[in-house]
Amino acid sequence: MIETAIRWLFDVLAVPEVGLTSVFLISLLSATLLPMGSEPAVFAVVKANEAMFWPTILVATVGNTIGGAIDYWMGYGAKQAFARERESRWFGWLQRYGAKTMLLSWLPGVGDPICTLAGWLKLPFWPSIFYMGVGKFLRYLTMTAALLWVPDGFWRDLANLF
Repeated sequence: MIETAIRWLFDVLAVPEVGLTSVFLISLLSATLLPMGSEPAVFAVVKANEAMFWPTILVATVGNTIGGAIDYWMGYGAKQAFARERESRWFGWLQRYGAKTMLLSWLPGVGDPICTLAGWLKLPFWPSIFYMGVGKFLRYLTMTAALLWVPDGFWRDLANLF
């Protein structure tokens, strides 16, 4: 049942008419603890219409930052449930460097849990959101710009393999 729901969601988000809406939703969902990436959606929209480069980067950044804020609040609420984990190395590192650690929220695999731990530790919300947004913006800017430099023939050859 869950697999069918996820497949339906991906089918809906793949509709070309929804462009920036899809980028926003995919970026938001991928920033939560769901295992998915948003870079392919960002790249697809930009590749289809290069004039949409900056709007797409900004929409993806906003969606991903809101997803990070959701992670933050999940961590804030989960604090009582897992109080024993407070002595772990991650907590000490986050407490030591504070909200600036949110610059690393873009990292695959660890970025989303870092946002959750920031909420758990009650790091200052708005500075955390600011640094989260900066880190995520730089990721989208770098990844999309790098992918645009790849020649079109490569993407056609790759598509033909599948």
